[in-house]
Order: sequence, then C-alpha cells, then structure tokens
Amino acid sequence: MTVRTTPPATATVAATATATALTRVAAVDRDALAAGLDAEGSAFTSRLLSPAECREIAGLYDDVTRFRSTIDMARYRFGSGQYRYFDHPLPEAVSALRTALYPVLLPIARDWAARLKRPAPWPDTLDAWLAECHEAGQTRPTPILLRYGPGDWNALHRDLYGDLVFPLQVVIGLDVPGEDYTGGEFLMTEQRPRAQTRGHAMTLRQGHGLVFTTRDRPVRSARGWSAGPMRHGVGTVRSGLRHTLGLVFHDAA
Repeated sequence: MTVRTTPPATATVAATATATALTRVAAVDRDALAAGLDAEGSAFTSRLLSPAECREIAGLYDDVTRFRSTIDMARYRFGSGQYRYFDHPLPEAVSALRTALYPVLLPIARDWAARLKRPAPWPDTLDAWLAECHEAGQTRPTPILLRYGPGDWNALHRDLYGDLVFPLQVVIGLDVPGEDYTGGEFLMTEQRPRAQTRGHAMTLRQGHGLVFTTRDRPVRSARGWSAGPMRHGVGTVRSGLRHTLGLVFHDAA
C-alpha cells in the first residue's frame, strides 16, 4: 500500500498560511461584526490580507489551470465582466482564511437561525460542514475570484448553489479603490416587510473583508422576528480593473 505524504515545502506553506489567517481573524472585533450584521446584514472586518497577498491572489486570474470554470456574466445576463471559481487545491491563503473565518461566523449563523426558528445544521468545523455538503451532492468548490473592467457590473443576486446553505459569506477587496479602479461599489438591497426596499453602497478597502448575508437576515417585527430578504451585486466600474475574492462557506451542486 502506498502512503501519500504532504511534501515538506507544501506543508510549511500551508502551516504558515494557517497561522497568518488565524492571527488576522483573531483580531476581528466579533461584537462589532455581529452588531453590524444585525443592523444592516453586512459588516466590515479588519485587514485579512496584506497588499502583497492581494496582488498575488489577483495575479492568479490569468492562470486558468487554478480554476474549475469561468463565468462570462454578459452571456448569462448576470451583468458584465467575468469571475472564476477556484478548483482544488485551493490557494493556501484562500483555504486558510475560509477555515479560520467559519468558526467566527458560526455563532452568528446559529443565533440568526434561532431567531427565525429555523434548523441550524452547521457543525463546529468547516471540514465537517463541507463533508455534509459533499454527501448531499454539493461537491464543487465555491471560492471565487472576480475581475471587472470599465463598464462592468454585477446584477443583484444570491449565492445559494444547492439545498445546503451557510447564511453568511465574505468578500475581500484586492485592489486599491480610487487608485487601481473607480466605481464598482459593492451593493446590497434589503426587501423590508411592508416597506420600500433599502439599499447600501460600500467601497471595499484592499485586504479588508466585508461579511454579508447570503440570503436574508432576522428583522424584528410586531410578531417577533421575520426574514428580511437581501441581495448583493456590484455597481458599474468606471475605470481600471477591480479584483475581489469571494468566500462562500458551502460548496456547489
């Protein structure tokens, strides 16, 4: 029987990425994160990637061997521009951040489920949750690298991908707004009960994360809590190139 072992150099890179991710995620103000998500369905984190790491990840876009598929948004009437889904193995920094962020977001996800009287099927670790996704036929990795140029935009949508859904996800800006590109604000809309839809436009700082709801958030009502449906998208880029990294915590069917 052949025993496969991780090459020492690869193991060292993975260990370094994991330690770095854990350190940066530990610096996130969890109380402020939960409060922001409760208030608006989105909240910024402190820095998760260095400028050099941002450039390195953005530079992967041209290496098509790192991705399982490329989506031309105009073709599918999703907007204009492109994004690519990473294939296995994920880049070490991407995998490490996804794993480190999951237990931070998990208590919020469970709290929201309790308020909305929904099941909370998410186990304590990302590996265990992804194993459940795979058993249900959701086996394709969902971390996304997006690139928008002048005139590109993304229609309002939700990233669901199957029956098993984690209710929060993260987007990280990889470029410097106002220098590398203009426009391209991150957009969110909330359909409020018996009221007009509310919108938010946010600028993504390089290396900082924005946590936001995948589908909806709890909204207090006269009868307790109800679900406030939300969607996200991207405003039109006016100049330059805008790259972002998207971390979704469920895999796709």
